[in-house]
Amino acid sequence: MGAVVIVTMRIMPASPETDLEQVKAKVNAEIEKFAGKPAGKVEANPVAFGLKSLDFTFTMEEAKGSTEPLEEEIKKIEGVVNAEVTRVDRALG
Repeated sequence: MGAVVIVTMRIMPASPETDLEQVKAKVNAEIEKFAGKPAGKVEANPVAFGLKSLDFTFTMEEAKGSTEPLEEEIKKIEGVVNAEVTRVDRALG
C-alpha cells in the first residue's frame, strides 16, 4: 500500500436556498467513486448572507495524483458553483 493523503475540499453551493443535504449526498458519491470510500468528515461553514460552504475531508492514495478530475465532476452537480481543494496533508503511519 502506498502513501495516503488527507484532502479537504470546499464545495460552494449556488445559493443559500440550495439543498445542502442533496449536494452532500451527491458529492459523497463522487468522492467514493474517486477515492474508494466516502468522506470521513463533512462540515457546513457560514460564508456570508446565509450561504454555507460544505467542507469534505477524505483520504485517498497519493499515487492517484491530482484531485482535478474529481473537482471537475463535482462542479457538474446541480446546485454546485465551485469545488476546490483547500488542504492536503500526508498521513503518517
